[in-house]
Amino acid sequence: MALLASCVVWMPSPAVAFGTIDGGGQNREHERITRAAMACPAGAESDGDCFEPKSLDQLAGHGKSFGAVGAPDRTEVSVPAAHCDDADYLDGSYPRTRAQASGSLLDCVNHLRGRFREAVDIAADLLDDQGELVGAEVDLGTDCVLDPGSEQRAKCKTVEAFGRALHGTQDFYSHSNWADAADPSRAIGADNPPGLNLPAPSAVLDLRGTSAPAVPAALSTGCFVLRDRVPGVEACEGRITHAGLNKDNGLIDPSTGSTTEPTTPRGKVGDNFAKAVAGAIVETRHQWQDLRAALEAGYGRQKASLMICALTHDDPLNDCRRRSPATVVVVISIGLIGLVGAGFLLFRMRRQA
Repeated sequence: MALLASCVVWMPSPAVAFGTIDGGGQNREHERITRAAMACPAGAESDGDCFEPKSLDQLAGHGKSFGAVGAPDRTEVSVPAAHCDDADYLDGSYPRTRAQASGSLLDCVNHLRGRFREAVDIAADLLDDQGELVGAEVDLGTDCVLDPGSEQRAKCKTVEAFGRALHGTQDFYSHSNWADAADPSRAIGADNPPGLNLPAPSAVLDLRGTSAPAVPAALSTGCFVLRDRVPGVEACEGRITHAGLNKDNGLIDPSTGSTTEPTTPRGKVGDNFAKAVAGAIVETRHQWQDLRAALEAGYGRQKASLMICALTHDDPLNDCRRRSPATVVVVISIGLIGLVGAGFLLFRMRRQA
C-alpha cells in the first residue's frame, strides 16, 4: 500500500508497505525485490526459472509503471487482505484473541489464493484449441495495461494476477514478525512485539492449498489505519501497529537483493530489513515454482511448458513454438525422413560400387 498512484500521476498518502515508487520515502522496493528474485542473467535466454527483460518489466514494473506486483497499490490500497494487514496478536492481555488474528491472516491467504488461481485459469487463453500459442495473446509490442477493463492479452492478465499474489506475499515479510527480531533494548509489548526469526518460504503462504494454514502462536502483522503511528490510535489503540512493525523501506540492489539504509524503526533493529527483503525474494521464487507446478497439474506437462515459456520469454512466437507438441512431431518426422533418405542414398551408392 504505499502511495495512491497511477502510472502518470500520483498523490501522496502514508507509506504502508514495501514501496512502489521513487519518492515519499519509497525506493520501488517491490520492483527491486521482484527483479532480484526473477530476472534472467544479462543476455541469457529464460529456461523457465527467470523472466527475460521485457516480460520482467511487466511483472516488476519500470519507469513510471507499477508493474503487476505494484497493482494492489493502485486499486487495493485500502484492502487489508491484499497486504496481510490487521492480523495482530500479543500473548497476555490484548484487545484481540489469537483466533481473531488468525482469521484476519486467513483472509489475506484466501485473497492471495484467489489471485493465484486467477493466474492459473487465465493462462488457458495463451493457447488455442490445438495447444498452440495465440500470437495476439502473448504479444508485448506495448506494455501491459493494469486495467482489467481494457487489457485483453492473456499474458498480461496472467502476469497481473500473479503479480497481485506476489505483492501480498512480499508484504507478509515486511508487515509481520515472521522473519524479524524485537528490539533487545526494550521490553516486549505492543510497541515492541516479539520476533519469530523464521526462514522463508513460509508454510502460511500456501497459495496452492485450500485448508487453513497452521499459524505460530506469536505471529502478528500490524494493525493499520490512515493515522498509522505508535502507540496506535482509533481502531488500532492498544494494538501492535503497522508503524511499529513494518520493515517497508530502504535501499535494495535489484541484481543481488543486498540491502542498505533501512528507514523504519523496526527495520533498523539488527538486520530486520535485510531479513524481510531476503524472505520476500525467496518467497517470490517459491511462488513462481508453485505456479509452474499448478499449470502442469491443471493442463499437463506439454501445455504447461509452452505456457511457462510464453510468460517468461519476450518473443514467445519464435522462442516457444518449437516446444509445442505439434512442432516437435514435425521436426522429428523431418529428421527421420532425412535419415531414411540418407540411408537409402548410401545403400544405392554402395550397390553401384
